[in-house]
Amino acid sequence: MTAAPRNVPSAAQSGAPPRRGFLNRPCTVVLCRGCCCGTERKRPGVDHDGQLARVRAAADASGGRLTLLTTDCLGPCEHANVAVLRPSAAGRRRGGRAVWLGGVLTEEAVGALLEWADAGGPGLAPVPALLTEHVISPPKPT
Repeated sequence: MTAAPRNVPSAAQSGAPPRRGFLNRPCTVVLCRGCCCGTERKRPGVDHDGQLARVRAAADASGGRLTLLTTDCLGPCEHANVAVLRPSAAGRRRGGRAVWLGGVLTEEAVGALLEWADAGGPGLAPVPALLTEHVISPPKPT
């Protein structure tokens, strides 16, 4: 005997926050904090901890629309500080792909990255003019 379908409200109808998962994945900032990125040794005079705190605060305040991941080493050390902006699920459905950025060293570059993520990121909003000079190719798989 087959059970009758249940009327289960969607998250939007129930007032519950949207579930995370592939279909609702938010835009994600991946920050390299490995051997070269985020270090005073490689890039002196940059407030690396302040930049990380700023991105973390933006993710915390986004209501789940932005996440932050830090990683040990993304590879293209000659472009430190490296960041990757991964599209949300909605951006991916519209053709957005991860965008690699190098030399993200200034408060203006971090601000432009966060504004782009807030506008929807790859697939939903164009790369901000200030970041076009920072776009780099991802490393080749080994």
